[in-house]
Amino acid sequence: MLATCASSLARASARSRQPAAAAFQFARRTMVTPKLGEAQKASYAWNKSCYSGIDYTIGDESTVFEAVEKFAAYNVGCLVTTGADGKLSGVISERDYVTKIALLGKTGKTTKIKEVSTKAANLVTASPEDTVDSCMAKMLGRDIRHLPLVCDDGKVVGIISIKDLIKSCLEEKDHTIHSLASFAVGEGGHFVM
Repeated sequence: MLATCASSLARASARSRQPAAAAFQFARRTMVTPKLGEAQKASYAWNKSCYSGIDYTIGDESTVFEAVEKFAAYNVGCLVTTGADGKLSGVISERDYVTKIALLGKTGKTTKIKEVSTKAANLVTASPEDTVDSCMAKMLGRDIRHLPLVCDDGKVVGIISIKDLIKSCLEEKDHTIHSLASFAVGEGGHFVM
């Protein structure tokens, strides 16, 4: 790491001793900003999410125990529930299990998901085109940790967690920091002719 910084500083120092003609050519260059737009979309967070590679749905006629088995098998905390017609009917989370099954003395093996899930009418959703910031605002505003992604036609295309959004933000910040650090030492191709 130290060697990399030292070589970067040496190259930057060598460039600063360039003839005046080269310095004039540098002045005519324009700055190109990196394209970060996709990293700010919910769809980007979804593609990086652990949910993108699994079946994140469960029928609302299934038992809560089956949902808990899926939570454990996939190491996730929320599933999208679907009705008999295959359409979104709500979500069930680990929090639902704790507050609506365990605390009330019910058993997950006999309780149906539709009895304890958060119903679609009360559900907060996001579009794949929503920004990461707007998704975070929705989650923080309602004190929830998961958002189903729903297209304009009402079809569920994914689910994202607050962890997915935080990872996306950190990735964007790391990219910005790297770009600024490269710019500071004269690297990174930020200027074009």
